[in-house]
Amino acid sequence: MTLLVVLVASAAALLLVLLHPLRAAAHCDTMDGPTALDGRRALEANNLNHALKWVAPEAEEELREVFDKSVRARVLGADAREVADRWFLENLVRLHRAGEGAPFAGLRPSGVPVDPRVAAADRCVEEGTLQPLAGLVPPDRLPELEKRLTAVLERKEHDVDDVEAGRAFVQAYVSFFKLAEGEDEGHAHHARAGHHD
Repeated sequence: MTLLVVLVASAAALLLVLLHPLRAAAHCDTMDGPTALDGRRALEANNLNHALKWVAPEAEEELREVFDKSVRARVLGADAREVADRWFLENLVRLHRAGEGAPFAGLRPSGVPVDPRVAAADRCVEEGTLQPLAGLVPPDRLPELEKRLTAVLERKEHDVDDVEAGRAFVQAYVSFFKLAEGEDEGHAHHARAGHHD
């Protein structure tokens, strides 16, 4: 009887995975994503402004509370620091995703696969050219992608303590990425606050 229960449970788990596969396109919910990277910068510099640009203004107070508690816990030892850092990053990404109107199922680890268009869009921002997306998106999308990449690059260098400038960068960044992915609906919090992820 026990073997039968194990087999049924295994089959049910496999079916659940097959019916609800993890979405590999987005990267803002990964440890390698830009939101978590800015969260790490905030913790290391003890300056929340590195991360605030990723959340809507109405989420700032909650993120500030989590950040302050995380900073206090980080000094209690290596294990406390690891837990505090993870807790802060998960809350940062959760609040960011909530602002987008997107679900949050947890912070995915470094190295998880992402959609090739997302990886290419990241390279576009790094290199300042659309070349990495060539062949990955329909040609008719390229003129608008060029405009949006220009907007990202114009806003990329901003004072970390100018949160509104940071949010303008995030708006442009998200708008560019969504078009690159073929999901140009936008995100709720950035549309409300004048930004995108």
